[in-house]
Amino acid sequence: MKRPPLPLARLVSRRVAGTVYGLATLDSRGRVADRTAMRALGWTPGRRLDIREHAGLIIVAADQQGVFAVTKEGHLRLPAVVRQWCGLAAGDRVFLAAVPEASRLVVHPPAALDGMIAQAHAAALGGDGA
Repeated sequence: MKRPPLPLARLVSRRVAGTVYGLATLDSRGRVADRTAMRALGWTPGRRLDIREHAGLIIVAADQQGVFAVTKEGHLRLPAVVRQWCGLAAGDRVFLAAVPEASRLVVHPPAALDGMIAQAHAAALGGDGA
């Protein structure tokens, strides 16, 4: 008896965005060090930045009038109030998405990742995604 052919897997479409991803650990002073993201954005020490929290994410944008700046070591330092709003502590790992064409970095704290991953798993696996 001949078996039917196995189903073909759907291939993931090719990337069209120029987003650069990274993973970094927050240090005790709120610094995030990821040279790949900073290089992709073209952000060098002294670059003025605007840092805001939005929907549980931290949005960092280049802004000549920004209050914050890239440190002399080339790190991003997240303000204490933003870290508190997002429940970040020293040693936490954050997911970074650098969008060079917008000169923007989106920092995804663990709590935000939990929600996004749960949604993606529920959609892919059905039900609660567990």
